[in-house]
Amino acid sequence: MARVGLHSWVPCRRWGWMAVSFGFHRGLSTLLAPKAERAPRWLPACRQKTSISFLSRPDLPNLAYKRLKGKSPGIIFIPGYMSNMNGTKALAIEEFCKSLGHAYIRFDYSGVGNSDGNLEECTVGKWRKDVLSIIDDLAEGPQILVGSSLGGWLMLHAAIARPQKVVALIGVATAVDGLVTQFNQLPVEAKKEIEMKGVWSMPSKYSEEGIYRIQYSVIKEAEHHCLLHSPIPVNCPIRLLHGMKDDIVPWHTSMQVADRVVSTDVDVILRKNSDHRMKEKADIQLLVYTIDDLIDKLSTVIN
Repeated sequence: MARVGLHSWVPCRRWGWMAVSFGFHRGLSTLLAPKAERAPRWLPACRQKTSISFLSRPDLPNLAYKRLKGKSPGIIFIPGYMSNMNGTKALAIEEFCKSLGHAYIRFDYSGVGNSDGNLEECTVGKWRKDVLSIIDDLAEGPQILVGSSLGGWLMLHAAIARPQKVVALIGVATAVDGLVTQFNQLPVEAKKEIEMKGVWSMPSKYSEEGIYRIQYSVIKEAEHHCLLHSPIPVNCPIRLLHGMKDDIVPWHTSMQVADRVVSTDVDVILRKNSDHRMKEKADIQLLVYTIDDLIDKLSTVIN
């Protein structure tokens, strides 16, 4: 395993976040530098509608997606649990990619949004296959994956499975092993009751009902996809953004990921007052600037 060293905490009053840099690279100088000539261009104004397309897959549910064609590296947004491709972050990244002329794909998992499939039959493993289908069948050339929450877990799996095509990762409130970790933190009696009933009514303020009903079989299947128990064989640049007021996935999870990945080009960026969704204006601005910084970094390698 490559040695991962903690080099610096860099406070920034303007943004209200701090970065932890792992390894030697060009760093956050570009990210921190003013980009006045570019910043206004991605802000949503008159949004052009992008029609929904469907990826047909033999023996698997068809996936709904929207795609912009453009320059490399392309960007793929991987949403969170029960989230679709029309969220704040997904749309903001699309506007940003339009302004720069870069390729972009956003999609719905099977069983979610406009995609086919039965949600109750979906698992982490099946959603992993969804991400790989998007990469294999739709994406052209090198890709930067942006994963939100559950999507941050799946982006790491995609980078392991497709190392030649995935050239960088950006995680937002990365929920690696999240479902399994949350379940394991329950009292023994609660876990036994869930096993007996076959379903976990997990409280969530992000659900209209106030709970997510998760099949016990889904939790057990998710155990096969846990990553934090050993070194994670991902070598590309990784940026992990996390809100310190995240009450769903502790920000320490991003620190664990940074320690576990073998890549030495890793930044953890913490926003003191941000929550799990990280969708306020300053959060979105940080996200697109992070994408921009990686595009600049990779352009010298790709072009």
